[in-house]
Amino acid sequence: MRDWQPVLGLPLWVWLFVLPSIIVALCLFFPVPSKRILTPIWRGLDKVYLASGVVAATFMVTILLIIVWQMVSRWSGLTFQGSTDYAGYAMAATSFFAFAHALNRGAHIRVSILLNMNHHTKLWLDAFAMFIASIIGTYFARYAVKANFESKMLNDRTQGVDQVPDWFLTIFRMFGNWPSKWGEIWASTSSEWVYTPVWLPQIPMSIGTILLAIALWDNLTRLMIFRKTQIIGDTVA
Repeated sequence: MRDWQPVLGLPLWVWLFVLPSIIVALCLFFPVPSKRILTPIWRGLDKVYLASGVVAATFMVTILLIIVWQMVSRWSGLTFQGSTDYAGYAMAATSFFAFAHALNRGAHIRVSILLNMNHHTKLWLDAFAMFIASIIGTYFARYAVKANFESKMLNDRTQGVDQVPDWFLTIFRMFGNWPSKWGEIWASTSSEWVYTPVWLPQIPMSIGTILLAIALWDNLTRLMIFRKTQIIGDTVA
């Protein structure tokens, strides 16, 4: 916990672990008012999860288009440099953006043998498993974001031959700077293609793991309020 910098006067781990745990406890002991407060938030989050699923599907279609482009390039004798790397980036984006949506659709494999003993045992075992998953998911999200910043700091570049236009990177740099600096950023942008910085394909990983962590805590609060899982269906193993 030594590198968990304080945010608004509190260590980051308090915001990521303690505060969500307190919210879960409040949902357990005060389900009615918690449901009233969280219902509009749930509606918004459900839309976010659906949007992430749509983005994942878009990247899956992108993989298909890259493969078709590779085929056309071979037939026409052209070179499509970095196609394998681009397909790999799209595949990773597909997986990470789909995490939260897949969780709520019951597409994640859950071993539920012990959950079928009785209702009381099922509730608390399910809650325990969801809590552990939430902790792990939050850790994963935190270090995924940290990996983004470290890659940017080290100026880590791809080991392949894939390249992206510099102006495309500038669009993403804008989100990490104040609007007053946007003009300066664009002024230093070239028209050349540069080797892909690693932080660019890592962005879907960060976003996807953050959404997964939120979805896990979200489902845990719903479990505490409704006393049963709100995941639509399970793939039982």
